Amino acid sequence: MTPPLLQLDSFCVAYPRQENWAVEQVSLSLQPGEMLGLVGESGCGKSTLGRAALRLLPSNSRTQGHSLFEGQDVFRFSPQEVRHFRGEAVSLVFQDPMTRLNPLMTIGDHCVETLLAHRSDLSKQTAKDIAIATLESVSIPASRWEQYPHEFSGGMRQRVAIALALLLKPKLIVADEPTTSLDVTISAQILDLLTQLCREQNMALILISHDLALVGEYCDRIAVMYQGKLVELGTTKQVLYQPQAKYTQSLLQAAHQLQNYEVDEIEETQNAIEPLLRVQDLVKHYTIEQNLLSKLFNRTPPEIIKAVDGISVELQPGEVLGLVGESGCGKSTFSRTLMQIIPPTSGSVEFLGQNLVGMSRPELQTQRRNFQMIFQDPHACLNPMMTIGRGIADPLIIHGLASASEAKKQVHAMLKRVELTPTEDYYHRYPSDLSGGQQQRVAIARALITKPKLVICDEPVSMLDASVQAQVLELMLELKDELELTYLFITHDLWVARYLCDRIAVMNSGKIVELEPTEKLFKYPQHPYTQALLSAAPLLAK
Repeated sequence: MTPPLLQLDSFCVAYPRQENWAVEQVSLSLQPGEMLGLVGESGCGKSTLGRAALRLLPSNSRTQGHSLFEGQDVFRFSPQEVRHFRGEAVSLVFQDPMTRLNPLMTIGDHCVETLLAHRSDLSKQTAKDIAIATLESVSIPASRWEQYPHEFSGGMRQRVAIALALLLKPKLIVADEPTTSLDVTISAQILDLLTQLCREQNMALILISHDLALVGEYCDRIAVMYQGKLVELGTTKQVLYQPQAKYTQSLLQAAHQLQNYEVDEIEETQNAIEPLLRVQDLVKHYTIEQNLLSKLFNRTPPEIIKAVDGISVELQPGEVLGLVGESGCGKSTFSRTLMQIIPPTSGSVEFLGQNLVGMSRPELQTQRRNFQMIFQDPHACLNPMMTIGRGIADPLIIHGLASASEAKKQVHAMLKRVELTPTEDYYHRYPSDLSGGQQQRVAIARALITKPKLVICDEPVSMLDASVQAQVLELMLELKDELELTYLFITHDLWVARYLCDRIAVMNSGKIVELEPTEKLFKYPQHPYTQALLSAAPLLAK
């Protein structure tokens, strides 16, 4: 009898210097070509289990039980066997693409190096042809071949990471939140592609996600984890319609609550107050630099990327304005241009009646206590050398808003508000000690600690499961009222935008193509692109 592709028997994992199991007594099997969804809250052990399947655990980690791949014990592989096993037999798509990408290498170099490391029989040209075809399958054009990771949006970097996982056509792909930073249309394309490959090549897929609707749409079976244990395992239909575990029932309830939330209609008034933020004709264009040979022999002008292409919008005090659109459409560039993290090509950004464009560094420093940003990637704002407590307190100290002792009190209060308890424990931890979702909550706490007037939120709940996501969104709404905050909320999740936002702006190719009150946009979308986004959004059946 042919053994399962992957089989875990009473499998346990504990990290170095930790007594408790991060994964405890997990038993499951996966057949060739099968798609298994692995869901649960951040910190429940999903990613640990996925990495254990590839033997990617830190040295000195403790394991117990068995992890068998095609009947062979993964933890008995020699170093040479492990090298071939990773990439050729099993490939991992990381939650954070920057952990997979070298900032000093071009996208093309990443692909060619991966292929030639395992396929020495290939010529460089053949490797390049295979790589270009694979990149194009995840919507990365050949014209981006010589660019670096920092020149890509978060979602585009994730697509590159997915392409790297597909290059060697492995037997199993472990996809750890592979579409976290992607909009619904690209997410559907990526998962359609992975599903197609599974069928055509009898390739198995473990899809680790907090999105129940997404998992339900693409997976044959669903495994639900809670506090390191497997609490439910069954067919997709069984888990979504007849959940047995209380935790599964609570996840489904939270997901339905988010998707079925009714937005109150807001009557538009002619007597609008002075906007907190007024953006007029904002433009940010990038020129793709040509290499020396192209400049000498190619007479065609260099390619221009119109990341932000003439945007005008106003944001009222106390409003939550949603900004949605596909990855690479310019959402994050727009937000960074608003904050003058990157200078615009042209246009103006008026905040509290002052134009931020052209301000001196000291003037911007003074203004920045009044507007903060929650980044899509928490690593972008968390110093790995600082404790969580020090990292959150830092903005208070920098802007002279509190003494060290008072800052500590405020940090403990904020940690409690974002549900990182016991606060004394989290205060002394480092970012590397936390799960992705926990890091995101720290990033939210750090942004709100100065009590700013405007918070630009770039996918702030994209790494959280449905139940925690709902809690954090409720928290953000409560804090908005308590601290008189205004939010610009950037997301690819239409249901999150509907739940939180008063108005929604839809962005495509650097332009805002539609801007309406939330419920009007959902009920009567006018632009074809908006209609396509709404039709592609995964929805849990009632």
